[in-house]
Amino acid sequence: MPTPLITIDADKCKVCYACVRSCPVNAIQVKGNQEVPVIIDDRCIGCGSCLQVCAPLAIAYRDSRETVKQLIASGEKVVAIVAPSISGEFDDITDYRKFVRMIRELGFAYVNEVSFGVDLVAAEYRELFTNFLGRYYITSNCPPIVALVEKFRPGLIGNLAPIVSPMIASAQLVRQLYGEQVKVVYIGPCIGAKNEALRFEGNAKVDAVLTFVELRLLFEEHNIKESTVEYSDFDPPLGYKGSLYAVSNGILQAAGLSEDLMEGSIITSEGKDNILEAIREFESSVDFVRKHFNMFYCEGCLMGPGTSKGGKKYLRKTLVTDYANKKLKDFDVKQWGVDCKKHAASIDFKALFVNDDQRLPPPPEEKVQEILKIIGKLENEDKLGCGACGFESCHEFAVAVAKGITKTDMCISYSLKSKHDFIKTLKLTNEKLAKTKEALVESERKARQEQQMAQEALERTSSMLQKLPSSIIIVDENLKVIESNQSFVNSLGEDAAEIDQIIPGLVGADLKTLLPFQVYKLFTAVLTSNETVVNRDVHIGDKLLNISVFPIKKGKIAGAVLRDMYLPEVRKEEVISRVTEVIDENLDLVQKIAFLLGEGAAKTEKMLNSIIESHKASKK
Repeated sequence: MPTPLITIDADKCKVCYACVRSCPVNAIQVKGNQEVPVIIDDRCIGCGSCLQVCAPLAIAYRDSRETVKQLIASGEKVVAIVAPSISGEFDDITDYRKFVRMIRELGFAYVNEVSFGVDLVAAEYRELFTNFLGRYYITSNCPPIVALVEKFRPGLIGNLAPIVSPMIASAQLVRQLYGEQVKVVYIGPCIGAKNEALRFEGNAKVDAVLTFVELRLLFEEHNIKESTVEYSDFDPPLGYKGSLYAVSNGILQAAGLSEDLMEGSIITSEGKDNILEAIREFESSVDFVRKHFNMFYCEGCLMGPGTSKGGKKYLRKTLVTDYANKKLKDFDVKQWGVDCKKHAASIDFKALFVNDDQRLPPPPEEKVQEILKIIGKLENEDKLGCGACGFESCHEFAVAVAKGITKTDMCISYSLKSKHDFIKTLKLTNEKLAKTKEALVESERKARQEQQMAQEALERTSSMLQKLPSSIIIVDENLKVIESNQSFVNSLGEDAAEIDQIIPGLVGADLKTLLPFQVYKLFTAVLTSNETVVNRDVHIGDKLLNISVFPIKKGKIAGAVLRDMYLPEVRKEEVISRVTEVIDENLDLVQKIAFLLGEGAAKTEKMLNSIIESHKASKK
């Protein structure tokens, strides 16, 4: 199985899709889940349009240089058959005999012109077209034209002229000349010829196809230059007007066929756009046009995809005609006629074509309409048909999307609209983000201000805590000290004071190591129950502490106030507090007793009055 004729290097591809738009048969697929396009080899006709438009040079065709070097190194005799358009390619070489010698220097045993093969094929066309039996033909010299018909216009296969190309005729010729065992290498401008060569075996076999670009690379590799070689002419037989084959209508001149507008029976069409239109019109209107069609996909073989980029068509055409004029100036036409007669009889000119239908089944019209709706081309006034997608109409593009050949992003107007919508959305989003940013900045400013106020409040609170005579301590759920004041530190003794010098406030210390069990269990109880313990007296050694423990954050933080009851100021305050409490309680009790006594006296008075009234009534 041969490698694909044309491939795309994903690393070099810039995803511009120029190749997709240039392909005349939609053989380059762009799926929705992929970025880099892929060439479908079965659909490819080898025209090379994609090569011509790929700026990053990410597209390459099958390289035959190694195959040719192996053929030459094998010890077999290898023949180079050279296309007439070589004179247009090598404008940097002053004499054609120099590039003939340069080719020999690569190791070729013989170098023959394909132009003689053109002369033989041209004679077959003259006979076919002049002996008209009612069927109009399309010339079959151009491999992309043949592939286009076989793959996408199979109904026209019967209209392909049943004549082999000059390359195949020349391969048969050199095997007549040098023996069936020789290897044949075709050197020409067409990459489609690489696939054409695979179709033939036996005497018609072409073992390898080199493009002119590949030939130049081989010259560079072997350091072969015009200045270092002598003259050498082509091996006979030499071609006659077949030297004009590089120009599209050159084969007609070689055949002596007229293109006269009044009397001629042949139309020549060249170039991608003209070819596609010519194929359509031949299929639909040939019985009205009543002409044979001489077709070349490129604008003459001298502009083939296997030639150097940047070539000037009319300069190359001039070089080809100048070469033909120079060669034919002293040409032995008589000997040429003898050679033609001698070799034509033993060459099989019969060409066979295959139905390789690559047309995809049409998708449901509903799906096509859905795609047209997606890309905004449902109404007639919206269908620009600009052709920028590579398709002739919006409907045809939608059909291709439905077939899975391409994706909606290939529609320029849809893509631009999507980008504009995205830019609009992005602009609105940016505006919202700007406003959000302003709000965040303001919020941050307020947060900093509040943080500063909180810090100041904390500092004030801490300062106040430090100045309180009572011991203050705040602990977390693990009974680790969060904060304590100096009074608390002092109450613990000298060891705690030393630690305080290193860790102010004993922050992080375990309460269990600072206070006895009966004290820190109060903290545990408060953290668990979330209820305050007030004025609990606890004896610790020779001290009597009054402790109040209160929850600050449920189950998480608790605080306590500890007072040494033996301190004079605390004792005085506590005595006053407790006396006041006793007085308040006694007053309350007295009030209750007075209330009860008052209520009892009233009842007694009421009863006595009742007795007196009863006694008075009895006397009466």
